[in-house]
Amino acid sequence: MQNSGMPRRTTLAIGAGLLAGPGPARAQIRAADVAAPRLPAEPGARLRVLRPAKFVEPDEAIFNQNSRRFTERTGIEVRVDYVNWPDMPVQVAVAFNTGQGADVIIGFSADPHLYADKVRPMTELADYLGRRYGGWYDLALAYGRKYRSDDWLGLPMGAASSPVVYRVSAVKEAGFDSVPMDHAGFLRLCQGLKRIGKPCGFALSHAPGDAPAYANWLLWSHGGSLVDEDGKVSLESDATLRALDYARAMQETMVSGTMAWDGASNNRAFIAGDLWLTQNGVSIYYATKTENDARQNAIAADIQHADMPHGVAGRAPSTALTLMGMVPRYTRFPNAATEYLRFMMEAEQYDPWLTGCLGYWSQPLKAYADSAVWSSDPRIAWYRTAMDTPFYEGYRGPISAATGAVNENWVVVDMFARVVTGQSRPADSMREAARAARRWYRS
Repeated sequence: MQNSGMPRRTTLAIGAGLLAGPGPARAQIRAADVAAPRLPAEPGARLRVLRPAKFVEPDEAIFNQNSRRFTERTGIEVRVDYVNWPDMPVQVAVAFNTGQGADVIIGFSADPHLYADKVRPMTELADYLGRRYGGWYDLALAYGRKYRSDDWLGLPMGAASSPVVYRVSAVKEAGFDSVPMDHAGFLRLCQGLKRIGKPCGFALSHAPGDAPAYANWLLWSHGGSLVDEDGKVSLESDATLRALDYARAMQETMVSGTMAWDGASNNRAFIAGDLWLTQNGVSIYYATKTENDARQNAIAADIQHADMPHGVAGRAPSTALTLMGMVPRYTRFPNAATEYLRFMMEAEQYDPWLTGCLGYWSQPLKAYADSAVWSSDPRIAWYRTAMDTPFYEGYRGPISAATGAVNENWVVVDMFARVVTGQSRPADSMREAARAARRWYRS
């Protein structure tokens, strides 16, 4: 196995010692007796796999173990290349646009829709896995299938979600027993945290994952959306203006420096005691819980998770960054590549990976909600149904190449950033973002 790099957040996440200690006991995963697709491997098949690098140590370690097991079972050599998260879009684009590269590409969220004419259909495999493991969550259906179709482009493999991560003691000191689910209450909480010198912090920089999660929450929780159900840009609305005004008020409550944050900044600030409430995956909690350091262990004992406030949405208006398995049309070994993905999603391999990641990835298939990881620690229980959400990149319309282009060009994030930094008035920034989005959506 080769590793072409790892993200900076890795050093703040789960250390190798976690693998050595006892983990949750394996649960019995319910699996229906369904015949798997027949995928005879091509003669001389060998596979190169491209996927994002770890944010938690067991992710790569167990993924590599499972890949070696595939080789032992099939005789097919597998090489896994890991790429830093910010570099993945370029690597994926190069492979698909040049027609050469990895035989299995594990990208993010909308990627199968960006390259819809360059991926092999996943319908047969997705149907099999859905029947075998209790069906797919809504987010998996949104990213895996063509819009309003039963045809699958990619295979959802897991998702990292971003709830509120907070210090219980600070929230109580600010006068709250829990995180409010309404905008006004949440703003008062953050103002209270600022007043006692224990501020919140959310990214509106170009921090992968963190900044889009916060920007989308601002928009969706106020009832706004990038596009409507027909894919027409719908940013210019009263809901967007309310979201922009709210973002400006929220920015005044935050720790300094958030506009320059990278993907690891909120982790570092939280662990250092400079930040007391943020939006993140499970990595902050487990970094502090598993570190051999009494101060960090005390932080872990004071951490809790909660939904981002619902605002006017009927449920938590947040999505999850989803790993998407794809088999490019250019590969000479499509059967072997598809069989590799099937193998990795079967309970014998998938549940140890899910359990070992300790909440960082959440399952796309409903049967894995019974995994022992979700009962191993009540503080991570929130992540169990991260993919049970109707919200996705490009909500409320079809996911397309335009969706990916808008995300990769930071259109929604920058719309909020211009306002909170005083660069633009809300109405002007909204119009600028809508014009930028229309260039991609051509509507």
